[in-house]
Amino acid sequence: SQGITESFGAAIHALNATHLTDGVIHRSKRMMLDTLGVGLLGSRTAVFNKALMYSQRSSVWGRSEITLPPHYAAFVNGIAVHSMDFDDTWHPATHPSGAVLPALLALAETLASRPSGLDLLLAFNVGLEVQGRLMRFSREAYNIPERFHPPSVVGVMGSAAASAKLLGLSPAQCSHALAIAVSSAGAPLANAATQTKPLHIGNAARRGLEAAQLAQIGLEGNPAILDVANGLGVYYGDYNPSPMADSGAFRWILEDQNVAVKRIPAHLAMHWVVDAALAARAKLRDTVGTFDLSQIRQVTLRVPPSKYINCPLPASEHQARHSFQFNACSALLDGQVTVASFDRAQINRPALRELLSKVEVETPEDNPPSFDKMYCEVEIGSAEGRSAAARCDTFYGHWRKPLSQRDLVEKFSVNASSVLCPEGVEGLIDVVG
Repeated sequence: SQGITESFGAAIHALNATHLTDGVIHRSKRMMLDTLGVGLLGSRTAVFNKALMYSQRSSVWGRSEITLPPHYAAFVNGIAVHSMDFDDTWHPATHPSGAVLPALLALAETLASRPSGLDLLLAFNVGLEVQGRLMRFSREAYNIPERFHPPSVVGVMGSAAASAKLLGLSPAQCSHALAIAVSSAGAPLANAATQTKPLHIGNAARRGLEAAQLAQIGLEGNPAILDVANGLGVYYGDYNPSPMADSGAFRWILEDQNVAVKRIPAHLAMHWVVDAALAARAKLRDTVGTFDLSQIRQVTLRVPPSKYINCPLPASEHQARHSFQFNACSALLDGQVTVASFDRAQINRPALRELLSKVEVETPEDNPPSFDKMYCEVEIGSAEGRSAAARCDTFYGHWRKPLSQRDLVEKFSVNASSVLCPEGVEGLIDVVG
């Protein structure tokens, strides 16, 4: 009988554009547009510029005067996408698009015959699908991660699958591309909240592309890499793989499980705490008539337990993007959290530092570290003994409450216009469709 890795190779090879449904096309186009926008904005960040200095021929997003070899273009553009933690998040937890789209666009420029939009869309969806299926081999993967950063594990596999699809590899070559990619997988979560975290996405895009190109010229890996416990299974304590359905009985995971699209450039969990903080702020203002920060005695956050996003006094923008405390206090102080909230000058404001000193964090038993089930509650206590509390179960942008098309395009336009002229922004919206 067919092995699991073999079934993946066969499915990656066999899927074609007729398998794409209207729902999947709609959702994946939104993901592409959002990813391009956050990547263009990200091409203005310090971490992107460091990667670019290191990488100096394929074109680089937002830099018309520079071209790089395809691997480096995939690398730096992947970094741009995740540089501000502004890219999409899926369930089980990973950032699916940033590992795939930069690899495909870099690869597309190298091909003798230019791929069509539909070719790109199909390869992109194959890259998403493989990530979704691999994460479903583990119950651990459903929760906010603790050991490995998921894009470094499944993202490189998605990039390899998507690149293999665009290259038109045989079923056996597709399996080998996955096997080669596994040997570039795995980055520890200790590098979250640092400048190195965006490299996880850049590396996933680059190494997956590389794996597919090596498979194309005949390099081989373990043909049972997904079947065995010491293959991809090393990254999960409860690895239980199953075959990928052949194209006959096929249904896309994206059809049933949408992604979350971020409204603020921060770790996904921050969206709950910001929405709860804004609601609590409005309640207190309505009760007291004004909102006076000097009157706040205490701020209590009730959040899921997760060490790497519990950061009481962030010292850098990357720590701030992973801090329940910072995001709640920014929302209370400014009435909003935006791209500018994470500037160094904003992070170091005395008023913000003072408010941070009043924050207490609680982790209730009924609040699991899962993007599907978690909630955040913010309670503000004032000096006069008044208090206001608000809870967020599902923020706007979550897969249960998706951004409207208008708001998604608005996010793209604001992000892309940091680099492109208005005609360029409109042109990209038209091309992605």
